[in-house]
Amino acid sequence: MEIRNLELSDMASLAKLNRHFWNEESDVGELEKKFRDLQNNPSYIFLCAAEDGELIGSIMGIVCDELYGTCKPFLVVENMVVDHDHRRKGVARLLFEELEKQSIVKGCRYAILVTDTERKGACMFYESVGFHPTKNKGYKKYFI
Repeated sequence: MEIRNLELSDMASLAKLNRHFWNEESDVGELEKKFRDLQNNPSYIFLCAAEDGELIGSIMGIVCDELYGTCKPFLVVENMVVDHDHRRKGVARLLFEELEKQSIVKGCRYAILVTDTERKGACMFYESVGFHPTKNKGYKKYFI
């Protein structure tokens, strides 16, 4: 298995991976367009796991600037997905390890993520890689 930066040529595979996880279609053309826009933005980290040329996992990190205290940036973790057939094989752990390394290089002080509390396995996994539940309550509001 290889952990590497996501590439434009991975967008069709990413769409397939996302469909299995979120059970909705991704427009490959839109993925390619957005990826072209963001791939050189230093605030975004796009990683994937590949095995035998097949995309088996992906994760995105967004470095956000802070405007209090020492003004150190922090990382928001989004769109973590691992193919069902490759779960519990260390894929997600390796993706998180690389994401953490790259975010530390970018000066991030901490990372945050949001997940559904009903996803017990995901919650256990996030705790196993060092995330701790907080007394905060997360909210999400959709505009469209």
